[in-house]
Amino acid sequence: MSSGSGNGGSPTIATVLLPLERARVEAAGSGCFSLVHRDSIPDAVRIVRERPVDAVLVSVHRCVPEQVDVVGHLVREFPGIPTVALVSQHDPSSTEMLLRLGASGVRQVVDVTSPAGWSRLRMVVGQPATRAVARIQGPILEALSDAPADTRLFVEAMIRLAPESPTVTNLSQRLYVRPSTLMSRFARAGLPSPKNYLAAVRLLHASYLFEAAGLSVADVSYRLEYSSPQSFGRHLRALLGVTALEFRRRFPFPTALQRFTELMILPYLYIWKTFHPLALGGRSQGLERGARIEVSRIYEAPP
Repeated sequence: MSSGSGNGGSPTIATVLLPLERARVEAAGSGCFSLVHRDSIPDAVRIVRERPVDAVLVSVHRCVPEQVDVVGHLVREFPGIPTVALVSQHDPSSTEMLLRLGASGVRQVVDVTSPAGWSRLRMVVGQPATRAVARIQGPILEALSDAPADTRLFVEAMIRLAPESPTVTNLSQRLYVRPSTLMSRFARAGLPSPKNYLAAVRLLHASYLFEAAGLSVADVSYRLEYSSPQSFGRHLRALLGVTALEFRRRFPFPTALQRFTELMILPYLYIWKTFHPLALGGRSQGLERGARIEVSRIYEAPP
């Protein structure tokens, strides 16, 4: 059995388990996390590359010595995704494998030979790992602490939906507002356009994904719903005049997030405090004039 990514924000866990362990982990995780089962470590790594995953759960009884090096690469290339070893019975071979996994970099072990172990499993993998949305939202929403609730809701939703919403039309459909209405509200308020904000947030997601050494340009482009790596590259060249590899090198995530906040949020705080982008029929109050900031300004050569 294989569960898809959970709706409502539940964590997704990639597993390499024995058949009996699968059933028990599924029962323990019901309502806490979703599982994507694979038969080998390399197959689990492919899942990590292809889709958002919060943790990898590896049975010491299913992992074979030939795959321990692959576990080491997984730990090093995806440091933000915890790899957890599962022990469901005690025997010499499992002890030896546990030592091998520890040497490869695995630092978390859950022993489910006692009832307390299942509670620990839910605690270790049942809490979502820090992902792009949380890391992007934190400083931005902190800066917007005085903004109205519906404005903060809009920003939260835009950040969350940006990877799968390449256009303002896509985003507007998800928010049940007409694209023309959204664009006119931003224009009347004197804010940069929704298109600029969405494009800039999508680049924040790209910068976050590029933190993982194990993700290639192709991996990132597909994660962000581009039709191909070439399409992603053309988009970057059109916006910033750089290649994907140059973007990865010049704009690590902390730099990109800081520049976004400084250029797209802080200069407009006085507008955000009274802005209502989702208010039905409401008119956003703000100055008609205001510089239209281009996404490329965020990604000018950092100081």
